Amino acid sequence: MSDNFTKSDSLISVDERKKRKREGILAVSIIAIMVILTYAETQVITFGTDIPISNTVLMFILININLLLLILLMFLVFRNIVKLIFARRRKILGAKLRTKLVLAFITLSLLPTIVLFFFSIHFITSSIEFWFNVPVEQSLDKSLLVGRELYKHIEENNKFFIERVAYQIKTKKRLAPNKIKNLSHYILISQREFHLHGVEVYDTNYNRITFAIDPVLENKSFEIVSADDIQKDMGDDKVITITQGISSGELIRTIGTVPFGVKQADADAFVVISILISPELSKNLSSITRGVEEYQQIKLLKKTIQIANSITPLSIVALLVIFCAVWYGLYLAKTITIPIMKLAEGTRRVAEGDLSFNMDLVADDEVGILVDSFNIMTSDLRKGREQLELSNKMLSEQRDEIEERRQYMEIILTNVSAGVISFDASGKVTMINKSAEKMLNIDAVKILGKDYEELLAYDNLKLAREVMDYFTLSENDSLSRHVRITIGGKPLSFSMNINALKDDTGHYMGLVVVFDDMTELERAERKAAWREVARRIAHEVKNPLTPITLSAQRLKRKYSKQINNPVFEECTSTIIDHVDLIRNLVNEFSRFARFPSANPKPRDLLPIVEETVALYREGHPDVIFEIRVLDKIPELSLDRQQIKQALINLVDNAIASLNFNNDDCISFTLSYEPSLEKARLIVADTGSGISDKEKSLLFEPYFSTKKTGMGLGLTIVSTIINDHKGTIFVEDNSPRGVKFIIEFPVEEMLIAD
Repeated sequence: MSDNFTKSDSLISVDERKKRKREGILAVSIIAIMVILTYAETQVITFGTDIPISNTVLMFILININLLLLILLMFLVFRNIVKLIFARRRKILGAKLRTKLVLAFITLSLLPTIVLFFFSIHFITSSIEFWFNVPVEQSLDKSLLVGRELYKHIEENNKFFIERVAYQIKTKKRLAPNKIKNLSHYILISQREFHLHGVEVYDTNYNRITFAIDPVLENKSFEIVSADDIQKDMGDDKVITITQGISSGELIRTIGTVPFGVKQADADAFVVISILISPELSKNLSSITRGVEEYQQIKLLKKTIQIANSITPLSIVALLVIFCAVWYGLYLAKTITIPIMKLAEGTRRVAEGDLSFNMDLVADDEVGILVDSFNIMTSDLRKGREQLELSNKMLSEQRDEIEERRQYMEIILTNVSAGVISFDASGKVTMINKSAEKMLNIDAVKILGKDYEELLAYDNLKLAREVMDYFTLSENDSLSRHVRITIGGKPLSFSMNINALKDDTGHYMGLVVVFDDMTELERAERKAAWREVARRIAHEVKNPLTPITLSAQRLKRKYSKQINNPVFEECTSTIIDHVDLIRNLVNEFSRFARFPSANPKPRDLLPIVEETVALYREGHPDVIFEIRVLDKIPELSLDRQQIKQALINLVDNAIASLNFNNDDCISFTLSYEPSLEKARLIVADTGSGISDKEKSLLFEPYFSTKKTGMGLGLTIVSTIINDHKGTIFVEDNSPRGVKFIIEFPVEEMLIAD
């Protein structure tokens, strides 16, 4: 037995040694092939003459690694594909699933990696190309050109100042021995006047006669210009420019002759102008120059940079990723094929409704736990389906009944004209119908789930709290109240009924509020009452007016010649005038009491507006009357005379409110809203305006803001507009005054016409 063990061990050792020997030979062969290929590639292919040989060798080593990985990958993929093809032909269990898994892993690894590889190469190549594109190179060249232009600009400025200084020295003969002091003073003045950093004057022996420098250069090295610099060829510029680096920056010094432009041999003296460039600017200009030089050097290595930074490293990474992904896909497909196939079969059976299926696969790993869980699942599903079928039947019946009730209640609440709001026990809104939204001018979406106090404005909270407190303290489950509240600046009157909501046990669950808008009804009742009063007053007062008028006129005609007394004339005239005034008041009562019904016909609104404006334009030249037509107005069903009367009343009120300034204006704006099928007329003035409190009473009978008014004009206007099925309301005008907004309905027949 010991001999057998030794023999087996020796056989294993021999096999292992052979395997290691083969691996060593393979590794040496691969290295040798890489060295040979790298040497051959360096001899055959060149990317640039200035590239170091070490970079070239490294680049070709990476290329050869790519080739080996590519060959290995192709062998691995091809080998496993061949094995899968044979397994599918022999119809081995799990071959199809394994094939799909392998293909999926290969595809999922190849496609994204290849796409990412080429995208990355393109991105890096484009980025590198962007470094060396024409605009970048032009920008660098132009930056360098800017620096040169700066120096040239400074030289031209220095040249200009040299010419001026030389001219003054020559014409004023400041070089004379007796004017040297005067020359020094002039040089100092010129330096300060032209804001130069230095001005120097040298004689023909190249000795500095005088100079003036800026205080910033007093403690700096400010060397005398040498004779060699002055003797340089001036060329066509007629000046010589030299640059001197100092601790505080760079000094640009320009040399010219006196007189300006002559040769050095013919010059009487030499003028030197100096300008200091700051260290920051000098440093930046030097950096630009160095940057351009470095850019030109890097441009020679463009192709090498592209290969070294994109193709080679990305290829290695991509091939490694693909190799690892393919290997892991093959391994994973092999380990999970059989259990997955069995689970797939069981899942198919369960999906078909066979909940009696049971798997007999034995395993002691996670797959075994998965199989046991699958069997428990099928058993639970079988029991749950029986209970679910019974529960579904009961729930379906209850759901249908609840849905029918809900739809019925929604239909009722939607179509009822009264407003309905329900609250829970804590006072939060749980339901609100469309009528309540419209009456209270609120949005149900924003108010649902919020406290009832958020329904009303601050002015109405006190009334709401009093009603809620009274209902809470009351022993009754219902309450009826008539309340007046203000919504959107308009006073409204509501008839309200509150009912408590309780369950079968008497537990309080909340309350429901039902209310109706009684504002228009009360307004109509008030108008009817006032009309009756007006009718009676007109009847009782009008009868005696005619005899009084006739008697006064008769007295005046008969005795005016006999009684030559001014008092008699004044008294009879007063009686007649006041009787006419009373008759006008009675006529106003009569018109209000027996206002004729409208006789509308299809008409254009614009001509009626123009006729009304024409009545006032001549009589009020200081007032601007404007008519603006924003849209084409279709024909409306109008009583021409009544609409004209309404507009006259509005214009009279507008004129009465004007302050008669230079900018007094009364405007008429006509517009049409097809979506609402309404034509709108806005009459606006720039008068003194009215208060918010007066707006709510403006259309009430016998309410007037004028001392001599009867308060029936706007009531008649409101009656006319209502007879035409329209609406009228008032708003503040900008920047001052008021505007009356009248809306007329556009009937379908008129729209079609």
